[in-house]
Amino acid sequence: MLDKLIEDIKHCKDLDQATNLLFKIYAPSEDLKRAVAFCTLAHEGQVRKSGEAYAVHPILVSALVAFLSSNEAMIIAALLHDVIEDTPHGEEELRKDFGTEVTRLVQGLTKITEIREDNFNSKVSKNLAKSALSFRNMLLASIEDVGVLVIKLCDRLHNMLTLGSLREDKRKRISEETLVVYAPIAHRLGISSIKNYLEDLSFEYLMPDEFKQINNYINSNDQYMQLSLNEFISKVELLFNKNGFRQGSFEIHKRIKHSYSVYLKMQRKGISIEEVLDLLGVRILVENTLDCYIALGILHTHFNPLVSRFKDYIALPKQNGYQTIHSTLFDTKNIIEAQIRTFDMHKIAEFGVAAHYKYKEGSSVATPKLDWISDLSMQNSSINANEGDYNAVELYEYAKDSLYIEDVAVYSPKGEIFTLPRGATVLDFAYEVHTKIGLHAKTAYVNRVKVPLLTELKNGDIVRIVTSNDKLYRCSWIDSVKTAKAKANIREFCKQKIKEIDLESAVNILAFVFNESHQTILKWIDDERLNKRIRQISVDSVYFKDVVNMLKKYAKKSYLFDKYELKEQKFGNIIVLSNHKIANMDFDFCCRPKRGDGVVAFAEAGNAVLHHKLCEKADKMLEEQKPMVFVEWNNDATQSYKIIFSLENKKGALAEFLTTLSKMQGNVLSITLANAQNSSLDYFEAHIEFPDNTKIETIKERLKNRYKILDFTSLNDAYNGK
Repeated sequence: MLDKLIEDIKHCKDLDQATNLLFKIYAPSEDLKRAVAFCTLAHEGQVRKSGEAYAVHPILVSALVAFLSSNEAMIIAALLHDVIEDTPHGEEELRKDFGTEVTRLVQGLTKITEIREDNFNSKVSKNLAKSALSFRNMLLASIEDVGVLVIKLCDRLHNMLTLGSLREDKRKRISEETLVVYAPIAHRLGISSIKNYLEDLSFEYLMPDEFKQINNYINSNDQYMQLSLNEFISKVELLFNKNGFRQGSFEIHKRIKHSYSVYLKMQRKGISIEEVLDLLGVRILVENTLDCYIALGILHTHFNPLVSRFKDYIALPKQNGYQTIHSTLFDTKNIIEAQIRTFDMHKIAEFGVAAHYKYKEGSSVATPKLDWISDLSMQNSSINANEGDYNAVELYEYAKDSLYIEDVAVYSPKGEIFTLPRGATVLDFAYEVHTKIGLHAKTAYVNRVKVPLLTELKNGDIVRIVTSNDKLYRCSWIDSVKTAKAKANIREFCKQKIKEIDLESAVNILAFVFNESHQTILKWIDDERLNKRIRQISVDSVYFKDVVNMLKKYAKKSYLFDKYELKEQKFGNIIVLSNHKIANMDFDFCCRPKRGDGVVAFAEAGNAVLHHKLCEKADKMLEEQKPMVFVEWNNDATQSYKIIFSLENKKGALAEFLTTLSKMQGNVLSITLANAQNSSLDYFEAHIEFPDNTKIETIKERLKNRYKILDFTSLNDAYNGK
């Protein structure tokens, strides 16, 4: 059992103990003995932060790998995974002594410790950049051999078990990375035994109070829960023996939901730990698939099932290969979740992809799908393909969004299964099917009912997407979709669309300045070799002025005055730069741009009409080559916000809040009080101004950390400046 091995590892502090533990799990071959000796000698004199000899770490990592897999190359690679990085020994020496397969695995596990300056983005920390580059290295190696990820998970598990010797900030950083990257990788690989440990260890360091609360409840109720489970198991064993199962043909194991899983359920459903229905469970293992359904029939005949919580992952396996029937049952005193699976399915559920290294016999069970690795590697290729955009951190962030623990299984009309993160929308599904389906998605049907594209999907939904011939960018929806794939594609499509809009806008603006045709303007631009930077005209007022001055020599001459001189004209929040007199700033009602949004303006009868840059009506006007003027936001203007907040009804509470706002450069325009009867809290609505260069997200976060903020809404849009 992994639990026993983990306990042994926790108490293992010297090389002899570690080596004995490894050899107890995997019978030592000559190659393995030689690898242990090489590892011990290579790391001689090196000591971990926890005080033991460094070689103890790789030996115990190899013991964990040996528990999951009988592949000797993986076990040896685990022993040598830090050799290239931390010792003078190189790849050629490893290849000569241990072969190509071991060396390839070690290369994939070697961290990036040095960063070339051209790979380093000054906006991110070097620690993050190193983590990102190391992750990319590991990911690319795992395409050839997924064993790289199995070893890395075991390495991370041992690091988490010895995290107590590090500084608190490092403990939190490593725990967060483990929770958002490595536990989800274990989930995707189907290795639930490792996933659960990684989650609980991270949870303890990141949220110690919540962990303690759940742990205390489980410990204080352990005796009662164990007795309840024993009583239930006795009933089930008796029923199985009476209904055709022979002794020894099945096993029933007790299961108490692990801490982080309990926490997620409490948060998601807004319930207390006492209300978690699947806190207690049993796992029933039988010999074949038919026996799973016979066992289910016996349980449903003798215990009332909670129908809404029934799930059949045997008929419809998860993408990570997980196959189990889940049924929640009412016992006399408790509600207990029963999980029914075959012995082979149990191996896959516990060991995932590693089970195919460990158990060589053929079986009909599902295998984990690994196309998500290819998806991540393709994202890496697309990042590299964009000149100037290469950044391993971007891939790392994409991976963090792509990897998730809680998921839902939904189906296409043809019955294909798609696994998406909990909270995913219909549009996420469309992008998961194919990028083009997402871009052209017009309407959707879930379970044959027409629904909006941002409808949240649930387990078992059947989704049909109706597409349009037109591309539908939906750039404002980027924060409403859940999957990294949908976000990345919307972002990329919109980036390309904005480039097209900026190019067309630049030509339209210049054509209006010089009162010339588009063909003439394009010829002037070509003659001046300005093609590469022409888009910049529509967003950069300084460059716009420079280009106008360059092109004056081609324009019709005016001897009395410079009729191409650009003048700044202010209309509240908006600045117009044009050689034409603009009488007024008008607004169409097709879009309502907020301060900071990309905007364009069309010249109509001496007025400028403002639109959001991605407005559909504006897009048609662009195609029709309607005259345009240069517009930008007025940076000298203030930003206005409405804040609704509550304060404890005590002397000085409001004064303290207003002092905090003042320190943040906030100017209170108005404040109203709404007393709640029979309440110890007062509720306020305030209208507040901040300077334009203020980082509002930072202010919002700081206020939310100190006070109960119910609403924080911008009052700035283009209309407010009128």
